[in-house]
Amino acid sequence: MFPELNNLLNTSPDRAEQGKLTLLCDSKTDGSFLVHHFLSFYLKANCKVCFVALLQSFSHYNIVGQKLGVNLTMARERGQLVFLEGLKSTVDIFFQTQEEPHPLSFLREAGAGSLQPLYEFVREALKPVDREEATWRFPGNVVALLHNSGEAEDEENDLLLNGLSHQSHLILQAEGLSTGFCKDVHGQLKILWRFPTGRRDRSLTYQYKIQDKNVSFFAKGMSPAIL
Repeated sequence: MFPELNNLLNTSPDRAEQGKLTLLCDSKTDGSFLVHHFLSFYLKANCKVCFVALLQSFSHYNIVGQKLGVNLTMARERGQLVFLEGLKSTVDIFFQTQEEPHPLSFLREAGAGSLQPLYEFVREALKPVDREEATWRFPGNVVALLHNSGEAEDEENDLLLNGLSHQSHLILQAEGLSTGFCKDVHGQLKILWRFPTGRRDRSLTYQYKIQDKNVSFFAKGMSPAIL
């Protein structure tokens, strides 16, 4: 996880909240660094984690995780992490007959496929089954990454983005710079805290630079390289 991001969000693994939906968005940039942050965050918070990966392999996340101080292989072996690897599941989904519905079977269904098998998989994965698993924390949080292509014709993506945004408690949106590539500033991050009725939403915007084992954040125009 990235300590500077924890500071911006005013949180830490020992103070992980419960029952929260965090929406991660990216537009004209790669927001996967946010996924790595929250994956390592909840593992360090001693939470039971079910990770549904559709873009990268387990080995990819494990390599990045080790740079951030977590070992996904060990977490999976001791039962803290349940990893559903979408890339390896595509052959089973599209070319093999399934006796039971596959969690990702909605990917091959025309139109709006049912998410019920995926829901059942996640629910069973996060259910304590023995005394050892009772030591894990089960905060009941959901973190999802949604890519925003920015195309006006992608109405389905817009509907999903709007629907999840209205239900989210925290939204982190990574955006590419309007001026194009810069080696010292890789993009900007908009953070929106959404509160129950009666409280005004709060938002902040920072620029960031991705490093090998960390991400640094700073106010617009305040990059150390510029100053």
